[in-house]
Amino acid sequence: MKNILITGALGQIGSELITFLGKRYGKEKVIASDIKSMPEGMINQIGIFEYIDCLDAQEIYSVIKKYRIDTIFHLAAVLSSAGEKNPQLAWKVNINGLYNVLEIAREYKCAVFTPSSIAAFGPSTPKDNTPQETIQRPNTIYGLTKVTGELLCDYYYSKYGVDTRGVRFPGIISYAALPGGGTTDYAVEIFYDALKYKKYTCFLDKNTSLDMMYMPDGLKAAVNLMEADPSRLKHRNAYNVTAESFNPGQLSGEIKKYIPDFEMNYDVDPMRQAIADSWPNRLDDTAAREDWGWFPDYDLKAMTKDMIEKLKVKLQVSV
Repeated sequence: MKNILITGALGQIGSELITFLGKRYGKEKVIASDIKSMPEGMINQIGIFEYIDCLDAQEIYSVIKKYRIDTIFHLAAVLSSAGEKNPQLAWKVNINGLYNVLEIAREYKCAVFTPSSIAAFGPSTPKDNTPQETIQRPNTIYGLTKVTGELLCDYYYSKYGVDTRGVRFPGIISYAALPGGGTTDYAVEIFYDALKYKKYTCFLDKNTSLDMMYMPDGLKAAVNLMEADPSRLKHRNAYNVTAESFNPGQLSGEIKKYIPDFEMNYDVDPMRQAIADSWPNRLDDTAAREDWGWFPDYDLKAMTKDMIEKLKVKLQVSV
């Protein structure tokens, strides 16, 4: 990776990937882009920023040529619960945007990382230790776009030799950026409300177990996969990766160790609960471990401790 473009760079993952890649390859080598304007507070964090609407292929072309990009982290997407509210937009952004990126990568010989998700599975998929290769019949538009994206990336690799790679991310937890419309958002929101108000009302049932990952592990997974020896990649565009699996009740219990008077309430949102119920409890990530040495650094206890420590500083609160 010599010159890197991140699309959707102001989202939850992208906003931290900018800094992660900048430290690894040099700030001047990372081009951040988004359809949103860059917040003033991120000016020092981002070396170079370009406006890109991924539905406009010409805008992508111009940035690729201008900076001689050889690697694209394509993160621009509409997420799960937001997608159910506007499925037409989700399909347009998630599929047409990816198609534009792949076509340009084919012409300019770029490598492409595109994240898939646990949403690529559905209610008929085995829930525990979900295999690397298994039935994928999602019942959300977000999940449909992720399965389609996996297959489209496979096609561009086998048909045109585009170096496409990707992982199936679980829910991502971060202190740096708020989530943007996902079903696992509670696992971020809970920390903010616990520190600010000492209470939180969860939109999922207490016993809803889901695969989760702390952002540092998510960034490591994406970059390590892109740095891996291509000859070892057997499942190039859809590697299961996981770090921890827990339910809202278990997360609440860990937070109480640091904020004893924290109060957890529940007001289940039927739409997001139905989405969560269709997803796996935990993925089997053996293939990623064997093919490119994947392993997580954070479990539920380590993640909770670090989240609270970092957010206390960010929010300027004490508990």
